[in-house]
Amino acid sequence: MDKIRKFELMEKIVHELEDLKNSQQAIIQKLAKIEVDNIDLGDKRLEKDLPDMHQRVTDNLDTIVSILADFANQTTDYSNKNNISALKQQEEINKL
Repeated sequence: MDKIRKFELMEKIVHELEDLKNSQQAIIQKLAKIEVDNIDLGDKRLEKDLPDMHQRVTDNLDTIVSILADFANQTTDYSNKNNISALKQQEEINKL
């Protein structure tokens, strides 16, 4: 795999991790809304299971955020080390 394609794949993964992070945040918000609604309802099953679900999703989010930060830095470092912007410019020139 050439350097530009590798960088593009790395960027794609960064975007997918960002989407995953956003999805996990949305799940946490939905769980919190259900927990709040259940305060009035008082369903025992929800009272029992929702806090554990909330914690697991929060733990997953923490892991995703950590992976995203590390991988985004790795992607930036790769771009800088391999001068990807110059390689992309050269690729455009070669297409002409």
